[in-house]
Amino acid sequence: MTTFTQQIRGRGARTNATGRFEKATREAFDDGWTPDDIEPTQLTTTVSPEKAKAIITRNDSPDVGFSASINPYRGCEHGCIYCYARPAHAYMGLSPGLDFESKLFFKPEAAKLLERELSSPRYAPEVIHVGGNTDPYQPQERKLRATRQVIEVLSRFNHPFSIISKSALILRDLDLLAPMAEKNLVRVAISITSLDRKLARSMEPRAATPEKRLETVRRLSQAGIPVVVTFAPAIPGLNDHEMEAVLERAAQAGARGAGYVALRLPMEIADLFQEWLATDHPDRASRVMSLVRQMRGGKTYDSQWGKRMKGEGPIAALMSRRFAVAKTRYGLAGRLGDMDLTRFAPPPKAGDQIDMFG
Repeated sequence: MTTFTQQIRGRGARTNATGRFEKATREAFDDGWTPDDIEPTQLTTTVSPEKAKAIITRNDSPDVGFSASINPYRGCEHGCIYCYARPAHAYMGLSPGLDFESKLFFKPEAAKLLERELSSPRYAPEVIHVGGNTDPYQPQERKLRATRQVIEVLSRFNHPFSIISKSALILRDLDLLAPMAEKNLVRVAISITSLDRKLARSMEPRAATPEKRLETVRRLSQAGIPVVVTFAPAIPGLNDHEMEAVLERAAQAGARGAGYVALRLPMEIADLFQEWLATDHPDRASRVMSLVRQMRGGKTYDSQWGKRMKGEGPIAALMSRRFAVAKTRYGLAGRLGDMDLTRFAPPPKAGDQIDMFG
């Protein structure tokens, strides 16, 4: 049986393969009609509320960079083909392919859950990372405001946090972020993967344009908010040649730091990414995957801690060296310092007794 892929306007994945925990299996097949003969498929985004018992998630991965995180959304309409969060959609009985970017979930009780957890007398403050899984400022946030409500709680508690996005929508919340930055309570990371509009549109179909992201860095920086730019993923043979240019433009926009992650292709992402390469970059597909495997010990992916973020071998070493040199050249190698944990304090509630002698 021959299968084919069909590009759906504004979507990253080319197929919607069955999730690994689904009971039934679906498979596309070629019945003689080519994709050009088929009416364009319209894919509607749905957003469903998700019941959660807690909102702060913890991990002990030594190479993640944070141990506590909050994700107001599951799935992401940005549709980035490389997104490492895609396989998690299988746990919902859905496909990591098109389902991931069109069947979304949000946590309407996120702010209330967070307030409850932070108010516990047993709670010990630590920096919380918002958006470590999917983008907290994806398009649905404009009306759902789940992320803003979380930040409002963090602001009331004077709780330090970091947040990552590739959306200009974060500028909506400058009224919250700027005062927190004055207290050394926030860091923002903006992901810029390419300066090439065509490539960015293909890889990240519903995310902001590269210029919009640079303008976001500029405006956040002008408001006094420390910004780090992430070049992630760095894809050998596809966008890695832009590494220095992205860092230079980011520094000009006011970024204070930078980081990168080599392309990761765990589980279903490997097939999804290769399908995308075959349709959007057929002239480079074999070379890109060859370079990827050279960075992963001959495999498509190696999940070992210490290797999964940067890869190994000569190509990975060269990428790491280039990035380090560029960071130094453009003034992005300095350490931002720790955020202030001492300001954390649950706000007084209605009916609390006032200490007249404090």
